[in-house]
Amino acid sequence: MSSTEVELRSTIGGFTATGKLHTLSVWFILALRLMMGIAFFQSGFGKVLSGSFSAAGYLQNAPPSNGSPVAGLFVAMGETPWFVSFVDIAVPWGEVLIGLGLLVGAFTRLAAFWGAFMMLLFYLGNWDISHGYINGDFAYMLVFLSVAAFGAGRILGLDAYIEAYEIDGQPLVERYPWARYFLG
Repeated sequence: MSSTEVELRSTIGGFTATGKLHTLSVWFILALRLMMGIAFFQSGFGKVLSGSFSAAGYLQNAPPSNGSPVAGLFVAMGETPWFVSFVDIAVPWGEVLIGLGLLVGAFTRLAAFWGAFMMLLFYLGNWDISHGYINGDFAYMLVFLSVAAFGAGRILGLDAYIEAYEIDGQPLVERYPWARYFLG
């Protein structure tokens, strides 16, 4: 087994951060992608199979009862029938699709973005700061963002093949650079 360190360097807003990753890190990045894929697929699949998922009660009651700073927004969403109908479909099927995307490593950045967005909403809706501002929902949001940042779909995933797919003799991500925001 051969392993080395890979140097990373990033500059944002005039600040530069550098670091070194051990090449074994790739396995942990893969593990994070698969862990979140399994968690979301299982959660969504259970909701889809039950056929009885409804977000209305949660939206109207949970955030106000836990003191969420955006409780009014959640209540308004819960009192809007078309929005509740949308959420009743979007949450279970969104979890299934995000989970599948992560499990097979396809459209990983897109899946991770929507996973992080859902976790942000869960964080705000499940507001509990009795032990500080960081809880499981917040941590999962950061895991999703890490999966996206590391391009985890290229690690034993379909994104590596999708990115390399040639269109008129040119790899897809070279022909359409914007595709990198969805793949990886």
